Amino acid sequence: MSLDKPAVKPHDRLASLLEEDMAQVNALIAKRMASEHAPRIPEVTAHLVDAGGKRLRPMLTLAAAKMCGYVGDDHIKLAATVEFIHTATLLHDDVVDESEKRRGRPTANLLWDNKSSVLVGDYLFARSFQLMVETGSLRVLDILSNAAATIAEGEVLQLSAAQDLRTTEAVYLQVVRGKTAALFSAATQVGGVIAGKDEAQIKALFDYGDALGIAFQIVDDLLDYWGSDATGKNVGDDFRERKLTMPVIKAVAKADPEERAFWARTIEKGRQSDGDLENAVALMNKHGTLEATRGEANDWIAKAKDALATLPDHPIRDLLDELADYVVARVN
Repeated sequence: MSLDKPAVKPHDRLASLLEEDMAQVNALIAKRMASEHAPRIPEVTAHLVDAGGKRLRPMLTLAAAKMCGYVGDDHIKLAATVEFIHTATLLHDDVVDESEKRRGRPTANLLWDNKSSVLVGDYLFARSFQLMVETGSLRVLDILSNAAATIAEGEVLQLSAAQDLRTTEAVYLQVVRGKTAALFSAATQVGGVIAGKDEAQIKALFDYGDALGIAFQIVDDLLDYWGSDATGKNVGDDFRERKLTMPVIKAVAKADPEERAFWARTIEKGRQSDGDLENAVALMNKHGTLEATRGEANDWIAKAKDALATLPDHPIRDLLDELADYVVARVN
């Protein structure tokens, strides 16, 4: 998902502030994704890592640690850990979704094969656990290993919920909290943990990351119908992959019998034809579900900002506050 937008972006200002630390993270990532015996590992990993991702998740770890006054180098290892986990999940997701484009480029599974993507993803997960252990913190290991398990659980839940018209918004949020928000909240939380902050501040960092991650995914799902190919994904991919995301779930809830039959044909049975995507968008517009979904994203951003407001004043806190606004600004 792209964070590109005209004007000065809070993400870019945060990147500039963290430039020195991110350079160390990038160097560590390059070092740890190397393999003496399996050259395909760095080839596949580099294809995705070098594709222009914004590294938002590792920057959240660096930002949280810096905001909390951390002194040391464990935040570099943890930021690389977070990016490895994220990259591994992307490699696996593209296989599961049979995707052909990621960040505007052909996916690794398309250029190589599914076996390579799955196994290289496994390698990156293993590398991430090595980095976690090097910090010597059982609390950090607990947080990040739980996040990795929650991500996998969310993805498996999505398999059963994605094409079932009985899927509720509550189940959708459970999926989102698993597959996306879990890593956001872990990324911010560990920054406070290694800085030795009190439980109230660590909880505030967790809550910020959790709400930001949920809003981030809701907006991503919304952009599938409201975005453009410039976002780095094919518009309508979720519809073609028969994923029940929030805009569709809301439309199904308001559907009359004829509309429900349309959703059953296209989503549950997968019988799609020309014009179905346009019809789906028309139904969502008819019932105002795209606008309603944007409202839900704004509500989660408000929760993220409320959590952030409980933390001490700091320039990075202000940037994280602006970043929260920016996540939803892409569809505002």
